[in-house]
Amino acid sequence: MTHALIVDSRAKSTTSGLEVQVPVTVVEVPPMKIAAVRFYENSILGLKTAGEVWANDLDALLSRRICVPKSREEAAEGADKPKYNEATFARYDGLDIEDVRVLAYTQPKMVSGVPKKVPDIMELRIGGGTIDERVAYAKSILGTEVSFDNFVAEGALIDVIAVTKGKGFQGVTKRWGVKLLSHRNSKHRRGIGNLGPKRPGYVRSTVPGSGQMGYHQRTEFNKKIIKVGGDGAEVTPKGGFINYGEVRNTYVLVHGSVPGPTKRLIRFRDATRAPKKASTEAVDVTYVSTDSKQGA
Repeated sequence: MTHALIVDSRAKSTTSGLEVQVPVTVVEVPPMKIAAVRFYENSILGLKTAGEVWANDLDALLSRRICVPKSREEAAEGADKPKYNEATFARYDGLDIEDVRVLAYTQPKMVSGVPKKVPDIMELRIGGGTIDERVAYAKSILGTEVSFDNFVAEGALIDVIAVTKGKGFQGVTKRWGVKLLSHRNSKHRRGIGNLGPKRPGYVRSTVPGSGQMGYHQRTEFNKKIIKVGGDGAEVTPKGGFINYGEVRNTYVLVHGSVPGPTKRLIRFRDATRAPKKASTEAVDVTYVSTDSKQGA
């Protein structure tokens, strides 16, 4: 994290039109690649996979994550290799396609601050328009890179999904913040007063207890995109970020904090609970701090 100076664009704010300091999280967002297009059809049990078409040019490291189909079209001698097999798409022309989705995977090898190389893969729905228009759009991006600019623009609201910091097995005081017992208690101070009433004859789930703390998937709603940049040197502090290093790809400044520790994979999606009158105008960023985070 770092801090930035922006012009407050909230109309009813006491600092409207003035320069204010806000905390921001720097997220490195290299482009994702589209590996396959997947079709779904209706059945009595809901959506059922009708088939999929894979791109010809895939990252060799992707085979470490999933079993990549080998029956992909090869290029003729002296000709450019096609992005996908057009004949495979023709198999699904007569089907009643209900939904179109793509399989996209990350490229962690492009991020110098992350030691992993094996991509992560996820399924993304193609929305908007008719089924034919969705298929046409899926064809246009199959086998290509999709950048963050194709997702949202500056000023938009998004939801951030990630796994929080793990804190292991903890007691009730740290895990739930219960009040410490009196010093007159003869057995313990950092426990709960009692386990609940006599009836029902079991401990309810609402009673605070010790157990796993952290390392849970959480979603933070309505986080604002402050800035999208292409040169990581603009936001990399002197000496690099602690436990990460330098930002060398496309980056995003998100207002506030996001779940999880440094280097952990996070996912962005369109805001599902955005306020009706929320402003989506681009934010005027006047300064981003690049001071050393190591106290040097």
